[in-house]
Amino acid sequence: MPVTSISWQSNILRIIDQTKLPNELVYLDIADIPTLVEAIMKLRVRGAPAIGVAAAFGVVIGVQDYEDDASKKTFFSLLDSTVQQLRNTRPTAVNLAWALESMREVAQKYHHESISAIKEKLLLKAKKIYTDDQAINRKLAKFGANLIQDNAQIITHCNTGALATVDYGTALGSLFYAHSCGKKMHVWVDETRPLLQGARLNMWELQNEGINCTLICDNTAAFVMQKNHIDLCIVGADRIAANGDTANKIGTYSLAVLAKYHKIPFYVAAPTSTFDPTLTSGNDIPIEERPKEEIIDSFGCRTAPQNSKVYSPAFDVTPHTLISAIITERGVINSPDTHSTLELLKKP
Repeated sequence: MPVTSISWQSNILRIIDQTKLPNELVYLDIADIPTLVEAIMKLRVRGAPAIGVAAAFGVVIGVQDYEDDASKKTFFSLLDSTVQQLRNTRPTAVNLAWALESMREVAQKYHHESISAIKEKLLLKAKKIYTDDQAINRKLAKFGANLIQDNAQIITHCNTGALATVDYGTALGSLFYAHSCGKKMHVWVDETRPLLQGARLNMWELQNEGINCTLICDNTAAFVMQKNHIDLCIVGADRIAANGDTANKIGTYSLAVLAKYHKIPFYVAAPTSTFDPTLTSGNDIPIEERPKEEIIDSFGCRTAPQNSKVYSPAFDVTPHTLISAIITERGVINSPDTHSTLELLKKP
C-alpha cells in the first residue's frame, strides 16, 4: 500500500519530510505557522493536493491556541493573517488557495458562534478535506487505470503519488490502481530537474509498490520515445485553466510536445480542486520562480559558477491542444476545451 504522507495527531500536523527521501524516511511534526510555511516553501511537503490539505490544518494550527474568551475581532484578524501567510508560500498550485478559502468560508459561516465552536468547525473541515482527498484519489485512479492497458510502456514526470497527496496519488495513483488489478507495466521515470522529484520520489514509490520502472534523465525522454514503443504519458497538475491549459512541473510542456510528435497519448490526472475556472487560459496562471541555489548548489554540490545568472521557473503550461485527456474523480475529459471542462465541473 502507498505511504501516508500527512496525518493529524494530537493537534500536531505530521508530514513526511520529502527533502530527506530516498535516503531517509523522516517525519516532521508541525505545531506552528512559521514551521509550516518553511516546510511548504522548502518542499518538505509538496504536490498540489498535499499542500492544500497541509494548509487546511495550518489554519487550525494558526488559531488553536487563541483564548476562547478573547476578542472575536482579533480572532478573525489572526485567522486572516494565517491564511495570507500560507497563501503566499506558493502561487501556482491552486489547491492551496482553494483549501484556504474553504477554511475561511467555514469560519465566516459560523462567525456568530463562540470561538471554541468556530475552532471545532475548522478542525472538522480540515479533516473533511483530508478524507475527501483520500476518496477523490481512489475514484480518479480508477478512471485513470482504465486508460492503461496490460504490459503498457509509460512515461511520467515529477511525483504524483502518495507523497503528492494524502496517501494514494493522481497520475501515479492510476498506475497503482492498475497494478493492483493485475496489469503489468513498465514506467520510464523522468528524473525531474532540478530537485529530482522523479528520481528521489517516484522511483521510491514505484519500487515500494513493486512496479517495474527505469530512471532516465529528463533529456532522454525523446530518445526513449523514438526507440521504444511508448503507450502513454501521464502527469499531474498544479492548476488547470477553464480551457484545459495545464500548469505542471517544469518540463511537462516539453514532454507533451514530444508525445504529440511521436503520436503518444498525453494524459493529465488531477482532482477537480486543481481546476481554476476563473482563468480563461494558461496565459493567466501565475508561475512560481525558485531560488537560483536549487540550480547551481542543489544537494550540496556546486554545478555552476556562483555568479551564474539563473532562470528557474518551477512550472510550465501545457496547452490543452496537446492534452489527450484530463482524468478527474468525476470522469475523463477527452480532448479538453472550455466547454467540456466547465461541463465536467458542473457534475456533483
